[in-house]
Amino acid sequence: MPCEEHHTSLKASENRRRTENKNLFDPELPINNIFPSSLAIEGTAKHHERILWAPPIKPAGETPAGVEASSHLQEKGLESQGHFTQMSKDLPVDMPPEAPKEDSRPKWDNKFQYILSCIGFAVGLGNVWRFPYLCQIHGGGAFLIPYFIALIFEGIPLLHLELALGQCLRKGSISAWSSISPYLGGVGVGSWMVSVLVSLYYNTVLTWVMWYFINSFQEPLPWSVCPLNENRTGNCCSRHPCQHREDHKCLSLGTNGGERRRLNEECYESTAVNYFWYRKTLNITPDITESDTLQWWLVLCLAACWAIVYLCTIRGIETTGKAIYVTAIFPYLVLTIFLIHGLTLPGATEGLAYLFTPDLNVLKNPRVWLDAATQIFFSLSLAFGGLIAFSSYNPPKNDCEKDAVTVAIVNSLTSLYASIPVFSVLGFKATTGYWDCLDRNIISIINEFDLPEQSIMRQNYTDWITFLNSSYPEKIAGLKLKSCDLQEFLDQSVSGSGLAFIVFTQAIILMPGSQAWAILFFTMLFSLGLSSMFGNIEGVFTPLLELQIISKSIPKELLSGIICLVSFLIALCFTLSSGSYWIDIFDRYAGSVPLLVIAFFEVTGVVYVYKIKRFSEDVKWMTGRKLNLYWQITWRFISPLLLLIVFVAFVTLQIQKPPTYTAWNPKHEDFPTKEEKAYPPWVQAICVLLAVLPCIFVPLVALFQLVKKMWRSKDPSFLPPEVFSCQEVNRNFSHPKK
Repeated sequence: MPCEEHHTSLKASENRRRTENKNLFDPELPINNIFPSSLAIEGTAKHHERILWAPPIKPAGETPAGVEASSHLQEKGLESQGHFTQMSKDLPVDMPPEAPKEDSRPKWDNKFQYILSCIGFAVGLGNVWRFPYLCQIHGGGAFLIPYFIALIFEGIPLLHLELALGQCLRKGSISAWSSISPYLGGVGVGSWMVSVLVSLYYNTVLTWVMWYFINSFQEPLPWSVCPLNENRTGNCCSRHPCQHREDHKCLSLGTNGGERRRLNEECYESTAVNYFWYRKTLNITPDITESDTLQWWLVLCLAACWAIVYLCTIRGIETTGKAIYVTAIFPYLVLTIFLIHGLTLPGATEGLAYLFTPDLNVLKNPRVWLDAATQIFFSLSLAFGGLIAFSSYNPPKNDCEKDAVTVAIVNSLTSLYASIPVFSVLGFKATTGYWDCLDRNIISIINEFDLPEQSIMRQNYTDWITFLNSSYPEKIAGLKLKSCDLQEFLDQSVSGSGLAFIVFTQAIILMPGSQAWAILFFTMLFSLGLSSMFGNIEGVFTPLLELQIISKSIPKELLSGIICLVSFLIALCFTLSSGSYWIDIFDRYAGSVPLLVIAFFEVTGVVYVYKIKRFSEDVKWMTGRKLNLYWQITWRFISPLLLLIVFVAFVTLQIQKPPTYTAWNPKHEDFPTKEEKAYPPWVQAICVLLAVLPCIFVPLVALFQLVKKMWRSKDPSFLPPEVFSCQEVNRNFSHPKK
């Protein structure tokens, strides 16, 4: 039921009910005027239509007409069947008011639990591996300018709108938007569909994290060395002449290595880190059309991940509210440990300087502003339906405005906080790579010119190169020395799974006590992803409970189990050898364009369909203060306009360049550089389907409701649904104070 009170509709409805009750129980009317025929009464009883009745108060000695009616009905044997109950509310007599019903909706144990759940849902893997990447490629600190502008004018207003809507209506996404207007029901269905699609692939990412976590207990770490061939011969060697453990390689020397020998060559041509990720974890195919078989180790980890999600969401917020204390707080502890350790690593200063040094020229590039707007939008988990579901378990009298600002600020500060240890480690990795390059060149020069071993050092390398280039240019040219530039190593950007499973793991094996750091790192990633999964599952779970698609007799535990089991079975496709390609597709299309469309209809639906004035009164009733001009302007104009611009720009960029993907192909001539390929037509069709499927429900549901209204309007007894205020909705329930 929408929130704003339609006083005229309420009064008309109340008067109509009172008039009917008065006519029904007026003692001056004969019984035949109340029930025209016994046939009608029998028909009523036959169809189990309950008639509410109570006799009016009469002076002593008089027999109320209602009693005569009762006697008449007793003759028909109807009252004994329970078709009459006492009426208390609708009678025009002085009777005690009906006690408010106890609200059976689950509630948060406390305010902190609710805030933690919202923060856990918003703060996810993207804060660790997406935000630092955007800072790296978009001018370091300069990226923060469009980022915070998008936060103020897009992120916070939309977050406040969703939290206020769920708290006011106390319903999940589908029921909430259907209550705002039946024509907006498709907005809720679309957000539910996005939550389903994102949950399928997001938990598979946690599967990869679990696989790395399990392997982190080995010594040495399995991604630090290349494997031997079948007959246990081979030469595991390090590319680093000074015995650094980075980029270990293994060239098979056996004669009967077979396929395993080819894999060792693949490891030698790339790195041990790349080999473990692409071959030992994904066992990836060189083309998306080659699916191969299910990888049993990923299937087991996927089953374990969905089992953990089930145990944590078995009873909705009653169980996730307990687990969130660990999954939301633990990542901050690990980030702090990495921060302290990262600042002590060589090269950390260079990494942080690279992060915070702004390059204001990049602000002329529209892509920077587009990436900032999309990062804010997706980072806050807007339009998924999970935030609406979370806030629906709040008491109606709660400061949702303060909650929205708190969650948004904590989310953005977490991104900045996570960037410091990430760039400290990236600076460390870039520095060791730079030193590795220098050491290789130094050894080549010393061997060529037969110089003393300690004659050339990193500190005087530049002076020696300048001298030798001027004195022996031909010899130096023949050495084919590599160009060593620290800035080039810092510019080597990577995001997403590449940052977590390649760059960071490569840096971890260089740290003393690498096992412990690996265990901490992947435990942190799992906690971040799990808390985000709570919000995704809640966005799926809550609407299904409210729509009563499944019988009420089915317990929550069984419904949650069905959701997790079906999701696990569908997600098995991501454990195929081509599964990582499909995860990229789902992430790029199912979790991007639909959210922009849904969010646009959310804000326009509230502002222009439900009306901003009515919504403002509801927020004032909930928070106790009037909305200021900032919320009015952003909801009315700025946020819808920004969403529209971002959507158009995003779609334009996708259309300008045909969709492609990068494949890991050991036979590629430029290997280990990944091969760029175009999606085949049938895969492009699936990409379009994933982007359109959640969006199509918006017009479809609106069209269905329009046809339904036109059909029912022909019925003269049809009355349009009444609109109630959120005060009226919540007045019917008692909310015990904790």
